[in-house]
Amino acid sequence: MTRLPILPALLVAFSLVAQDAPKADAPKAAGIKLSLQDAIETSLKNNLQVEIAKQSRISTQAGETLALGSFDWNLGSNLSISHSKSTFEDKQLGLQTASGNTTNDYRSWSLGLNKPFDWGGTFQLNYNPTYNSSTSHYLATSTFPGANVSSSLPYTGTFGASYTQNLLRGFGRDVTGANLIVAKLGSKSADYAFQLSIINLVASTESQYWDVVFAQRNLENKQQALELAQKQLKENQIRVDVGTLAPIEVTSSEASVAQAEQDIIAAEAQLLNAKDALIRALYPGSERPAGLELTDAPTLSHTALKEDEAERMALDRRVELKNARLDLQSKNVLENAANNRLLPQLDLSLGYNGTASNYDTLSPVNKDLTQGKNPGYSIGLQFSMPIQNHAARGSLYQARAARHSSELNLQDQELAIRLQVRQSIRNIEAAEKGVKAAEKTRIFREKDLDAEKKKFENGMSTNFLVLSKLNDLNTAKGNELQAQINYAKGVTALEQAVGNLLEARKLSVK
Repeated sequence: MTRLPILPALLVAFSLVAQDAPKADAPKAAGIKLSLQDAIETSLKNNLQVEIAKQSRISTQAGETLALGSFDWNLGSNLSISHSKSTFEDKQLGLQTASGNTTNDYRSWSLGLNKPFDWGGTFQLNYNPTYNSSTSHYLATSTFPGANVSSSLPYTGTFGASYTQNLLRGFGRDVTGANLIVAKLGSKSADYAFQLSIINLVASTESQYWDVVFAQRNLENKQQALELAQKQLKENQIRVDVGTLAPIEVTSSEASVAQAEQDIIAAEAQLLNAKDALIRALYPGSERPAGLELTDAPTLSHTALKEDEAERMALDRRVELKNARLDLQSKNVLENAANNRLLPQLDLSLGYNGTASNYDTLSPVNKDLTQGKNPGYSIGLQFSMPIQNHAARGSLYQARAARHSSELNLQDQELAIRLQVRQSIRNIEAAEKGVKAAEKTRIFREKDLDAEKKKFENGMSTNFLVLSKLNDLNTAKGNELQAQINYAKGVTALEQAVGNLLEARKLSVK
């Protein structure tokens, strides 16, 4: 026997002692030996619910990346090309009038970059070189030889930069970045939710393991009861043969044997069902072992645990409370953001706009823009205020109610966990006493049966009383076994109640 590891902080708790056994991934040809720790590790490795919970955590954590997208740099570009041709009649050209046509070619390319910030500001850059060429073709007349007139300086451009800052509504990381903050808290919450699923799976696996142990040992008890009943029947038949016992006394012994055989049938079915449930939990795929041989048995190891100390551990460790606290933080953030939307809108804007002169090529345009040859500056304030602002008020009322509900939920969970811890401590103390009392009862029943048999052999008792004592012994054995299993499950419940189950089993969640 080796004791299951328990965190030093829980040395003041009840613990379970289990035997060593080969690992759960041993050959599965004709059944495997399985310790409690092996069962837990196999369940975590194979159980489909673990993978489902893992994917759910990944999906929830992706929400943080999604929220970050609201503050990404955005790059945009636009290209525009146009060509047009128009004719004209009797257009004045100096002292002459002429007719002809005009061709316009226009090309514009813009490149923009903008970035919203989580404190409520927005930054923008824009670069826009253009080409605009116009060519007029004048037809020749008797007095006018004709001509072509084109734009000599078609290239120009602009470069602008601006920054807008919210000063009231939408100001601050806790307001503009509220969704991002909530997403980050949700990512942490997903970790706790995944950890809780692992804790529940470990507790469920241990419960199923002890169910199989109970069914296995219960079947052994029933087989022993059958042997005792058969032995009593055989002895009675001998007494009938020698004339020391009336033949009718054999009938009650035969009934006792038949009842024991019936109990074995029920115990065998219970064992097969318990094993199937455990195998299904440990090996959800098609490859399953032919059978299981469980190697651990529940034993007592008593230490003292004070209720107030256990409650403090639970309030500090339980992932349900950590999750509830994160939810309350999220609701506070959303309420603060909703309250900010009641404020008027007041925005400060700063801008720079540089222009270039007209040139015959693009290079001097870019030189003008980069050197700030023709700078322009702007500054402004924009104010707006909804008169009634029903939408913002409604959102605030909803956020306030959600926050209050979250506070009540946290308080309710704390009370429930305190109660669960106290009940777990009392239950395991009662279970330990129950195991010791059941053991004494079984020992006394064994002695009582031996004494009744000796009285029967000396003619001082009856076969009915012997069979009655035998039945009492079988009941005592069953009660002792049930008390041991209740204690083993009580240990799991206590470690789960104080939030120490994973550490006690040397498990970590990644």
